[in-house]
Amino acid sequence: MTQLIAPPVSPPTAPVADALGGPWPASARPGPGGEVLVGGVGLAEAAERFGTPLYVLDEGEVRARARAYRRALPHAEVLYAAKAFLCSAMADWVAEEGLGLDVCSSGELWLAVSAGFPAQRVLLHGNAKSPEELRLARRLRVGRIVIDGPAEIARLAALVAADTPQKVLVRVVPGIAAGHHAAVRTGVGGQKFGFPITGGDAADAIARVLGQPGLELAGLHCHLGSQITSVEPYLQAVDALVRLLAEVRERHGVELSELDLGGGHGIRYLPGDEELDLAEFAVRVTDRLAVRCAETGLEVPRLVVEPGRAVAGPAAVAVYRVLSVKHTADGRCFAAVDGGMSDNPRPALYGSPYSVRLVGRRSEAGAMRVDVVGRHCEAGDVLVRDAVLPADLRPGDLLAVPAAGAYQLSMASGYNLVGRPAVAAVKDGRARLLIRRETVEDFRLREVGR
Repeated sequence: MTQLIAPPVSPPTAPVADALGGPWPASARPGPGGEVLVGGVGLAEAAERFGTPLYVLDEGEVRARARAYRRALPHAEVLYAAKAFLCSAMADWVAEEGLGLDVCSSGELWLAVSAGFPAQRVLLHGNAKSPEELRLARRLRVGRIVIDGPAEIARLAALVAADTPQKVLVRVVPGIAAGHHAAVRTGVGGQKFGFPITGGDAADAIARVLGQPGLELAGLHCHLGSQITSVEPYLQAVDALVRLLAEVRERHGVELSELDLGGGHGIRYLPGDEELDLAEFAVRVTDRLAVRCAETGLEVPRLVVEPGRAVAGPAAVAVYRVLSVKHTADGRCFAAVDGGMSDNPRPALYGSPYSVRLVGRRSEAGAMRVDVVGRHCEAGDVLVRDAVLPADLRPGDLLAVPAAGAYQLSMASGYNLVGRPAVAAVKDGRARLLIRRETVEDFRLREVGR
């Protein structure tokens, strides 16, 4: 049964923006008694109804960000990158807003199609697609498959008849370093993705694909990295890929019709952070593509982009309950909450920073420096280092972490058999449960013997 929270009695006050100490959804407002409203729903009220840890996902923010991409890039194809966060409701929202979907596994593909997402608007990629995943993609008739390695060419060609060709893209590595951490810089050589342009691997892969009558090569794909805040790397990628498009025409007499620049569009996690300027990206990338194609005499290919974090990230807030507050002899303070690296591994993996705020009560106490830590058996299980929180912080308090919508729950684990949190959607003063909390019984049911 859908669980509802009634609209708040008092109207929301002024927008919070950075006044709340971080990049919040546009709908966020301060409420009475230290409450924060998102989508018209109080975070403390939602926590009481659904429990904690809780991810509160603002449907309006997701839709607004999807629309912003469609407005900024009206002639491009925009695919939501499901790896950032996917559930049936998210698939519905992005489909209704006119976006396609980029999936990386049979699990993401099955969930999307089961939710009613049109398979023709799905692009499948990944560096290690299994034969089963390729068969599933063919059976469901996905729109495009990105070829990422040599084995996939023959494997996919064997599944396809010449009279029912599969449209594909070839993922190339342009040799451009971009992204907030070495682990996510995928546009350079020496890592597992794609075919490097330098050395001829990309050209050889393109020739092999063109030699397969069952494969229809639509264009080139690249992905530079994650959390990129500057347009410059994308302009460099356009230069490199248009040169390759020209070489393909000269060598094979074929002009490819699509150019996929991937995603990686950066968002703000802290008030002073930079983010990718979508308007600047749209104008400069499309202009650069037109200029480079004119210089080489190519028809301008259709641009494809794959934002994930930039759609989902700012739309969610994680809400935790404080379990303990510990002051140490060296003057440090640790506030342990009921979640941690099992629902947000990004700080442990990448040293990712977040802001955090007390919600649900107003404090008149002074401020203190606090490390907000998780409940897991790792010294590195720290969610927010050196946070500024009220000096009277105590067990039972609620802490809210904004910009929590991307690469948190999608990367969540069952470490210490702590179940993954629930997800509630908020809109127009009402909340509904999208994903229930994972329980110990869920873990037990996976066991088949001993």
